[in-house]
Amino acid sequence: MKRSYLAPITAIAAAAVLTLSACGEAPEESSGGDATEAAAEFKGCIVSDAGGWDDQSFNQSTYEGLQRAVDELGIEHAEAQSQSDADFAPNVDSMVQQGCNLTIGAGFLLEDALQTAAENNPDANFAVVDSMFTDADGNPVEIENAKPIVFNTAEAAYLAGYLAAGMSESGTVATFGGMQIPSVSIFMDGFSDGVDKYNEDKGEEVELLGWDKEAQDGSFSGDFDNQGQGQTLTEQFISQGADVIMPVAGPVGLGAAAAVSEADNVKLIWVDSDGYESTEYGEYILTSVTKQIANAVYDTLEQAQSGQFSSESYVGTLENEGVGLAPYHDFEDQVPDELKTEIDTLREQIISGEITVDTPNAP
Repeated sequence: MKRSYLAPITAIAAAAVLTLSACGEAPEESSGGDATEAAAEFKGCIVSDAGGWDDQSFNQSTYEGLQRAVDELGIEHAEAQSQSDADFAPNVDSMVQQGCNLTIGAGFLLEDALQTAAENNPDANFAVVDSMFTDADGNPVEIENAKPIVFNTAEAAYLAGYLAAGMSESGTVATFGGMQIPSVSIFMDGFSDGVDKYNEDKGEEVELLGWDKEAQDGSFSGDFDNQGQGQTLTEQFISQGADVIMPVAGPVGLGAAAAVSEADNVKLIWVDSDGYESTEYGEYILTSVTKQIANAVYDTLEQAQSGQFSSESYVGTLENEGVGLAPYHDFEDQVPDELKTEIDTLREQIISGEITVDTPNAP
């Protein structure tokens, strides 16, 4: 089981690579209808974290992956939304009792419930988004019928940190997380390194608020639900001069967006999905650090439905396009061409291995 990552949480305010294809294809149906029958016999299921399916983040992306599998593969499905941590184990058990062939949990916090279910139900398959399966000491373990779906978001966040530093007019940028767990801190690590790289290249001293990578200490809202806390943290950063802010907190990021919308000349960097497309705050979003969760979930379901489920980890990277930067959208004309070119060069250097983005939170 995973070690607890909740103890080291701090805040400014209150407690606060089996490589899957980027886009799977549905199997062809035979004229005899065998594929249709096989799909109808396969049941794919998902369980949400407390954010729910409309969180504009990892829960919603997981749900979209399932819906694509239902639409394109014709599989049966079931789903369960969790209101709190106490719902995780009962919801996963409910999926087992409903005969799900593959149950996918959206988020790191579902690891324990899924690992227990996998160990107790060897004839069913399980997967977790944003977490490895681990032993009591926190070391990764392989479970034959359980697959980690994880993302090295530090690589893409590195580009976002460089962009944020390059676009800051005040010389101060910021980030904060929902909870101090690896799938959150990894964004903040990459963002910090990107800011440092900009300062090194340009001889600047852009300051980063909200995260000390070396100490692994920073600002957290305490959960993925309290949008008011996200707004409060962001207002504090703005009062300290930050003009580009990256919340790594699921729906809590909407509180940050609300604060940014009320400020002057402050930009937001979204995470997980393209926030320009998934939220109502697109005009304030400079870019997003994206994870192709929906594609990875779809591909995992497709492989399981076709009898090719594997417990080998999927790790999304810049190289396999599992992570990346979204377009600049409304800011396309405001980002200098030189800065765009520098970010493109950094992307290629990370892919080639010339630059390695180190983080203790890597999958």
